[in-house]
Amino acid sequence: MIDNFPASLDHVLQSEGGYVNDPRDAGGVTNLGCTQRVYEAHMRRPVSDAEMRCLSPADVGPIYKAQYWDKIKGDQLPGGLDYCVFDAAINSGPGQAAKWLQQVLDVQDDGAIGPGTLAAVAAHSAEDLIAAYQLRRLDFLKRLKTWSAFGNGWGKRVASVGATAIEMLA
Repeated sequence: MIDNFPASLDHVLQSEGGYVNDPRDAGGVTNLGCTQRVYEAHMRRPVSDAEMRCLSPADVGPIYKAQYWDKIKGDQLPGGLDYCVFDAAINSGPGQAAKWLQQVLDVQDDGAIGPGTLAAVAAHSAEDLIAAYQLRRLDFLKRLKTWSAFGNGWGKRVASVGATAIEMLA
């Protein structure tokens, strides 16, 4: 199986961009998609705004691998689908990302990808799962109260992730 983590991380970092502190965003101070809360937990200490502004891909990569990619079993998902679920995990949490996959598969949606979920994935076309997953994710996002503020960008991101995921199938 191909290791898609580096490519998936690159795509996520391009989507996330740099430092943001939008008062409408519940995530608060964020850089490269990593919230200050997540970075402080990783560092096991408070971090300053200046530290957040200086985050690099080398700083956030290990966090994304351990707390998101590994939790959604990215190495065990088909190429392309791994990126879709990973990108969703960064935005909405790994538990929610796993639930969307489980809902698309019509298996118990407990938020933890395990042997049952992986067996169901193997029984489906990755291309069909990508399409259904992106629709499920977009439907969820449209129901958020912050859709009016961020919906345009979220919609473009979901479409872009889906298109890139299809390219990654090869």
